[in-house]
Amino acid sequence: MPTDTISLQPATVGERLACYWQLCKPNVVALMVFTAWVGMLLASPDAFPLRAFVFGTLGIALMAGSAAAINQVVDRHVDARMLRTRGRPIPQGQLAPRHCVLFALVMGVVGFAVLWSGVNRLTAVLTLLSLVGYALVYTLWLKRATPQNIVIGGAAGATPPLLGWTAVTGQVDPYALVLFLIIFTWTPPHFWALAIYRKADYAKANIPMLPVTHGDEHTRLQILLYTVLLVVVTLLPFLLGVNGVVYAIGALLLGAGFLYHALMMIYTRRRRWAIKTFVYSIVYLFALFAFLLFDRFLPLLLERIPVVF
Repeated sequence: MPTDTISLQPATVGERLACYWQLCKPNVVALMVFTAWVGMLLASPDAFPLRAFVFGTLGIALMAGSAAAINQVVDRHVDARMLRTRGRPIPQGQLAPRHCVLFALVMGVVGFAVLWSGVNRLTAVLTLLSLVGYALVYTLWLKRATPQNIVIGGAAGATPPLLGWTAVTGQVDPYALVLFLIIFTWTPPHFWALAIYRKADYAKANIPMLPVTHGDEHTRLQILLYTVLLVVVTLLPFLLGVNGVVYAIGALLLGAGFLYHALMMIYTRRRRWAIKTFVYSIVYLFALFAFLLFDRFLPLLLERIPVVF
């Protein structure tokens, strides 16, 4: 049954607010905001960028939530057929699609206005392009057009650290592009691991994810190759001389963990290793960006800690 025809279930104000909160994919937005924070702090190691932090966080979060809501409106019929997503508010009939569209538009406009007036125009425009790239280009076209959908569409989800950087500096610098490249390279092995675990769902919904079109073996190999590339890319901050040995060691250890998971997916061929790899990839990204911060600020902390013999 099309989700538009499901009668809305009665709900309290609190339950309705919880549904709108879920519509924004808060866990995904939280990871995006965290990487944006890292971009902000790395761009200003000598002073806390309070204005960019406050208004940048608000604007980026609002526009990311708007993109997530639009994604769920567009994908509502697909979501209703997939086990992973059929419990979302729209397929469950808890929210009307037209109300969700209005909600998303208001959030997007407010978020853009906050970034335009409270941060800078470059960050506002780049965030808008990211929203359009994910909510429209990826969701409406790429997702259904090619098994390389997540590779191409991953560019939209890789922008938060770049946005955090531009929120502080007002310009795009090479180091910020490296931060973008890290998440861009991380996205395929992260999402393809989930796609293997949920292969039946994607096949049922007729979404051409790589495991559906090319099989699990090919996808596992691609995950391994992208993971090797990711390990190389994560060393760029060290090779460029921006980050030091502490970061390099952390990146290599985390990369070794990712490679281990990718190899276990190939060696065991067990479905549970796909979801384990997906979960590890999320922890990996949090930890990697934490290492970026820790390494960059460690010298500053040591300078301020008196040494007593």
